[in-house]
Amino acid sequence: MKNINGRMLLLSILVVAMFIGAAISITYRNIWIILLFILLGFAVMGYGLSLKKKERSDV
Repeated sequence: MKNINGRMLLLSILVVAMFIGAAISITYRNIWIILLFILLGFAVMGYGLSLKKKERSDV
């Protein structure tokens, strides 16, 4: 059984939470919070992908 990578799990949960936050802010019709959550979601996702790329290149 493989070990769970806690750092990547936390990042993926954070990305999902950002997009859920964007969906909730859509219901409140606040464009600034929608944009904030979407930008933060993509930023955290990009950071996670860059970490994964570095991890694969080290091996």
